[in-house]
Amino acid sequence: MFPLNLLVLRCRDLDASRTFYEALGCSFVSHRHGSGPVHYAHETDDFVLELYPAPTPDYADQTGFGFYTNDVWHLQETLERHGLTPGPIEHRPWGVTFVIRDPDGRRIEIQWRSK
Repeated sequence: MFPLNLLVLRCRDLDASRTFYEALGCSFVSHRHGSGPVHYAHETDDFVLELYPAPTPDYADQTGFGFYTNDVWHLQETLERHGLTPGPIEHRPWGVTFVIRDPDGRRIEIQWRSK
């Protein structure tokens, strides 16, 4: 299996989505390729998260994904301070996690990485 290196999300409210993912720790730069739409990119050495405007206002994305964090408790508190509503921290067979939904309703699972 190949490691994931790019995730492109279509967002109904681009600025709200950028603000949401910044609360998760992303740092975005505005991009535009040729005559394409303005979008935002968060880049690390081995991964890029891009936020693009949705093609229509009623666009319904069903993408779900997850992130690792070194401290689920601190991140959950940080998100709450930003006015967001993460779910409760739960002990699952695959680890300690919580779920939050982004402005487009996508399910995002945050999992504690103890290493």
